[in-house]
Amino acid sequence: MAELRLPLDEKTVRALEVGAGVELTGRMITGRDAAHKWLLEEHREAVAPFLEGTVIYHCGPVVRQLDDGSYEFVAAGPTTSIREEPYQADVIDRYGLRGVIGKGGMGLKTLAGLQKSGALYLHAVGGAAQVLAEAVKKVERVFMLEEFGVPEALWVIEVEKFPVMVTMDARGGSLHTEVEDYSKAQFERLLAAPA
Repeated sequence: MAELRLPLDEKTVRALEVGAGVELTGRMITGRDAAHKWLLEEHREAVAPFLEGTVIYHCGPVVRQLDDGSYEFVAAGPTTSIREEPYQADVIDRYGLRGVIGKGGMGLKTLAGLQKSGALYLHAVGGAAQVLAEAVKKVERVFMLEEFGVPEALWVIEVEKFPVMVTMDARGGSLHTEVEDYSKAQFERLLAAPA
């Protein structure tokens, strides 16, 4: 598994293909429904530098505040990404993101946005929230905590060897589409089989 250092450049991203397993090290940010909508309502100057060249993680973490006022991730599993389909391509384009982490894949609008902007969709393993939280080494800061609450806030985190797989690439490849097409063909074959 190759280790990639965040932030990423476009050339590195465009060289990766569906099926590549990678480990991410560096700064990334979490964001779900409320965050994506908020990021598109107007350009968020304070957050923009934390998005450029990095990835946004569809994650509603479980976070503990320590005695010194700092935060620690307890669980950091991916949430279903398709909910961000109306926003994702525009967020990538506006803020210069190089990737999205989540589970379940995304639709054609996001796939086109990945190709246009030179970005990836990276699949994180569902059901491994505590294991993934171990890769979060530091919470650097948080945006919109009071307004959105812990799961929907934008958490700026430092990760080390965060494991993901490329399932949608900047060349138009989508493992999710391949699986759907294969499943549909098998279903049609079964329907056509004599009883």
